[in-house]
Amino acid sequence: MVSLICTLQDHRDEVYWCAFSPTLLATCSGDKTIRIYNTSDFSELPFSPLSGHRYGVHCCSFSVCGTYLFTCSTDALTIIWSMATGEVTTKFEHPGGSPVRVCSLSPDSSLLLSGASDGTLALWDFHSKKLRKSKAVTEATVMACCFTPCGQMFVTGCTSGDIKVWDLDMKQLYAERDAHDMGVTCCHFAPQFHIDFSSVEFRLASCGQDSQLKVWIVSQHGATACEMKLLHTLTGQSAPVLSCAFSSDGELLVSGSVDKTVTVYNASDGVLLHTLKRHESFVTACAFSPTLPWMATGSMDKKVNVWRIADRESGQGAGRKLSGHSRLLVSDWSEEDVLAWLSEEGLEELVTTFTTNNIDGPELLCLTKETLASELSIESVGLRGKVLRKVEALKAELTGLDAPDEFLCPITREVMKDPVIAADGYSYEREAIESWISAKNRSSPMTNLPLPTTLIMPNRSLKTAIGRWTATQ
Repeated sequence: MVSLICTLQDHRDEVYWCAFSPTLLATCSGDKTIRIYNTSDFSELPFSPLSGHRYGVHCCSFSVCGTYLFTCSTDALTIIWSMATGEVTTKFEHPGGSPVRVCSLSPDSSLLLSGASDGTLALWDFHSKKLRKSKAVTEATVMACCFTPCGQMFVTGCTSGDIKVWDLDMKQLYAERDAHDMGVTCCHFAPQFHIDFSSVEFRLASCGQDSQLKVWIVSQHGATACEMKLLHTLTGQSAPVLSCAFSSDGELLVSGSVDKTVTVYNASDGVLLHTLKRHESFVTACAFSPTLPWMATGSMDKKVNVWRIADRESGQGAGRKLSGHSRLLVSDWSEEDVLAWLSEEGLEELVTTFTTNNIDGPELLCLTKETLASELSIESVGLRGKVLRKVEALKAELTGLDAPDEFLCPITREVMKDPVIAADGYSYEREAIESWISAKNRSSPMTNLPLPTTLIMPNRSLKTAIGRWTATQ
């Protein structure tokens, strides 16, 4: 069951995009603004709306921890905003000054990709704020781009209808010609993937002017070989499909259409679960929350609808309890509660950093070594490790149960923090399997058979499952 939570009606022009962070919802519009809402009560933040673009804002995307927001516009700019202050931290001008239609951030927040109306791509290094590479990739407008979950490849879709797969040097690995007749409008990767010896498989959703939503299997064989195969063609909408998105667990797929409907599918088998009809014009945007059972849809009717998906886990932070703080649920911890926890754990030196970045309970539980380094700028490796160990200890303290065996690394027999899949098909703690391989052990720790490759890939679905288990016990 899907129910409407609220309708946001603050934009003065059509809504082009919406995006969730663990605690915020961002929407952007043809009215040149970006609005930021707190998902606790959907009130606007004090610095909202953001007004740094000269023309309509086509796309917005949060960094993983929600510290930064990325937006792009017809004004040829991609802007990075601080979510602590609402201030502009960086402006990237697209080479050639062409209108930027879409932008995407790599999973580790290290790379920013933007696609423009003149068919060019620009790949920026987020840390150095420098242009890494720019290239003309099509004669048509780039309307869609997104990174694979591993961050080692990305895809683009354009108004000519082609979907292309690229490596980080912008070398084309594969092209699916006429994937959508009359043009691709959006694409999105599921967070989960499958690894089978030297082959890695990703699920990609794409939609287009042909009124179809398609699910593809993108397979990578080695470093340079790649192919795409069509898995499902979904025809639940009667007009061009303008937006699509997978849920954070990869189980659901949502799309918005010119026929004013929102459709929700079972992503595994393509079965249509819900058709929602609460917008008065074209549905141009859709997004799932990474931590809550919610999704947002935006429309040319200038409205954003926020929906609750019943009977789904609320994700990180649900049901946690800890005495000694002002709230029972860690997911409800305020920034002050987090600061009190830092003091209790002997991490007073991070109080200023956490205050500046407005880290509350849900964001505390989403911290990774990447976000601590890139978004919170904690330079000390030892200090980053100490924070993560304290967070994991907090999770362990709150669960009080033995972990399922599949959550334990076969090498260390400890709950995995950064699970990866090796070529033998088993999941291991990244540091443990990397140490195993670096010691010239080219055999599987589980089977003793030779590993055909030392390639390892993040197991994001297992990481999500472990996070949920620790959060809900």
